[in-house]
Amino acid sequence: MRLSLILPAKNEAEGLRRTLPGIRELLPGAEILVVDDGSTDATAAIAREHGATVLGSPYSMGNGAAIKRGARAATGDVLVFLDADGQHDAALIPRLLARLDEGYDMVVGARGWDGQASVGRGLANGLYNRIASWMTGHPVRDLTSGFRVVRANKFREFLHLLPNGFSYPTTITMAFFRSGYAVAYEPIPVAQRLGKSHIRPMRDGLRFLLIIFKIATLYSPVKLFAPAAVFFASMGFALYAYNWLQNGRFTNMSALLLSASVIIFLIGLISEQITALTYRRDG
Repeated sequence: MRLSLILPAKNEAEGLRRTLPGIRELLPGAEILVVDDGSTDATAAIAREHGATVLGSPYSMGNGAAIKRGARAATGDVLVFLDADGQHDAALIPRLLARLDEGYDMVVGARGWDGQASVGRGLANGLYNRIASWMTGHPVRDLTSGFRVVRANKFREFLHLLPNGFSYPTTITMAFFRSGYAVAYEPIPVAQRLGKSHIRPMRDGLRFLLIIFKIATLYSPVKLFAPAAVFFASMGFALYAYNWLQNGRFTNMSALLLSASVIIFLIGLISEQITALTYRRDG
């Protein structure tokens, strides 16, 4: 089983200095791909110095775009994704690979509360995990972890779904669950990152909020739209009953709420069909 390690990196020279020697010592025969996402420091030079193949970009295209470039160029049967900022310990890779050998198609390194970048990020990730678990019916312990091993042929089925920016882990996880591929979670410790995080709370806050809706639309839109339709229908009938008892009439607001419930439910049905077509594979 040939391994390809893919490390998306943007100005992560210091992180690579700490990460790459351990990888090379632990997995001397593995293919190491460092995807340089428009770095302005010595990221590419450090990667080449430690024997990694560098896939460069003239400007930053985003973490997801780097992941896609690496997956297309990799020659291994199994892809190992990990961050280049020094947070992920290469010594944990065999533990994830052992779980993969148990019959799983993807194994994700699940961070604990102490592995979150901040309290806010921890709370947000906990919310994402709960929503994803409800949508899939399976326990999702870390929806946004960037440390995972996956079978290459199955991962490439969903390259067209992955966003260029944040958050590719959300998309690929929901895609695997939707397609009936087995996903496992392995608890891992996470070190303090080296360098500056590329997450900006103000800029990326809305993006992470949209992840919640993306979770639903990637897996089963009806699970999102149906409760919303029921809510509007309930409000419409409640308002109709109140106005009928008080004034003996049916108001425009009741009609608007009931109409909205029907429209939302129909949009959910259409979205469900589009999602089914997205995951369809002929041959």
